Amino acid sequence: MTITNDLELQGMQAISEAVALTLKGMREYTKPGMTTKELDNYGGQLLSSFGARSAPLLTYKFPGFTCISLNNEVCHGIPSDKRIIQEGDVINIDVSAELDGYWSDNGGSFIVGQDLHEKQHLVDTSRDILRKAINSIRGGVKINEIGELIEKAAKKAGYKVIKNLGGHGIGRGLHEQPDCILNYKDRMDMRRFRKNSVVAIETFISTASTWSVDQNDGFTLIGDKGGFSVQHEHTIVVTDGEPIILTAANGIWE
Repeated sequence: MTITNDLELQGMQAISEAVALTLKGMREYTKPGMTTKELDNYGGQLLSSFGARSAPLLTYKFPGFTCISLNNEVCHGIPSDKRIIQEGDVINIDVSAELDGYWSDNGGSFIVGQDLHEKQHLVDTSRDILRKAINSIRGGVKINEIGELIEKAAKKAGYKVIKNLGGHGIGRGLHEQPDCILNYKDRMDMRRFRKNSVVAIETFISTASTWSVDQNDGFTLIGDKGGFSVQHEHTIVVTDGEPIILTAANGIWE
């Protein structure tokens, strides 16, 4: 989507605040011993309080309001009343939704309780890389330059990136052009970010894997070589200067 007037910006701000505050609320609500379905139901209640509708449920008939992934799961984990969140789990919550014809997307990984698996550095690295990537985006910047930035920063920190996942355009639908805003430099990709366009920028950082693999449930993706994986995501408006971070209220950088 390209923002062309104040009404469109206001629409994107409203849905982005809804998904951001839902993500923040779910993070604060998470505790060991609860099921991922219990956490998801809470997220569904929060979205409903804003009048928003779950994007994965609307678009893909996803069996949940939000995607909740644990430890070795890269993304799109299905909430379950049989999946109990444990102390020290690395959990990712991805919240996307629609409101009044506008769509927004955000996500974040964090440690549940004590850092038993010593993965706080992994989480912090992903968050820091997302900040660096977003702060480098301007109208006219090559998309693959941001991918290169993400991969180099991850490698410098001792990690890998998931190469078959990435960010995407968003606004009037969940996934729009430009698609495949990848976490590495695709030398064949000559596209550039366009001023006033709305994009969801994501980091997919892993301790061991470089590829995500489909599971039998049709949604969950895990790393091809195991290890822990994390993701962080903001929806932004590209400008000639610093991007407008529409989902800043989620607090993933706090």
